[in-house]
Amino acid sequence: MTVHLEVEDGVGTLRLDRPPMNALDIATQDRLKELAEEAARREDVRAVVLYGGEKVFAAGADIKEMQVMDHTAMVLRARALQDSFTAVARIPKPVVAAVTGYALGGGCELALCADYRIAGDNAKLGQPEILLGLIPGAGGTQRLARLIGPSRAKDLIFTGRQVKADEALALGLVDRVVPAADVYTEAHAWAARLARGPALALRAAKEAVDTGLETDIDTGLAVERNWFAGLFATEDRERGMRSFVEEGPGKAKFL
Repeated sequence: MTVHLEVEDGVGTLRLDRPPMNALDIATQDRLKELAEEAARREDVRAVVLYGGEKVFAAGADIKEMQVMDHTAMVLRARALQDSFTAVARIPKPVVAAVTGYALGGGCELALCADYRIAGDNAKLGQPEILLGLIPGAGGTQRLARLIGPSRAKDLIFTGRQVKADEALALGLVDRVVPAADVYTEAHAWAARLARGPALALRAAKEAVDTGLETDIDTGLAVERNWFAGLFATEDRERGMRSFVEEGPGKAKFL
């Protein structure tokens, strides 16, 4: 299998495993969707790490596979391609991308599906599809613009240039830069901390933010309002407030 799901201490690691560059061929895309949906369902998975290994996150689509596809073939495939990435973006739990080495094309688009991105100091990110006479097709034109703004996104998409970790941080394309050897450890620690948090409240927060980015503010506020009120029916809310009153802030245990 080219993608694995490994679970430890409430953290599910979605690991790409198609050496040498983790090229995202059709089989890998389909497996990614399958395991993302499994991670979304499993109660023992409370947060997720996306990881490609110590040397590379994912260098993009399998160009040799795509080269032989004509218009009709891609019309039939394009929705499934996007659906595999959307399955990751819609995991209703905190998701962090642990980016080492290249995250280009589909690899960059996969990192964009995470809620938070930790990059190694050896990382290089970009959307080079324009150099093939194409545009990003797995969400890049949409998620990148929402993350870093339209003009910055257009610069990367129009030129196809790669950015190193420090520029990616300045652009807001990644959220932290650490030594390459520490990327997975740091990402797992981020996920593990949230895995100990209130699962339903985290789900609510993610849905409220994501919905707000995709719709008008009134709809976003309605989603927030409904989740906020609904969480008053949960044990986690009761436990969190009781702990605050009796012990002070930040000491509630939700597991």
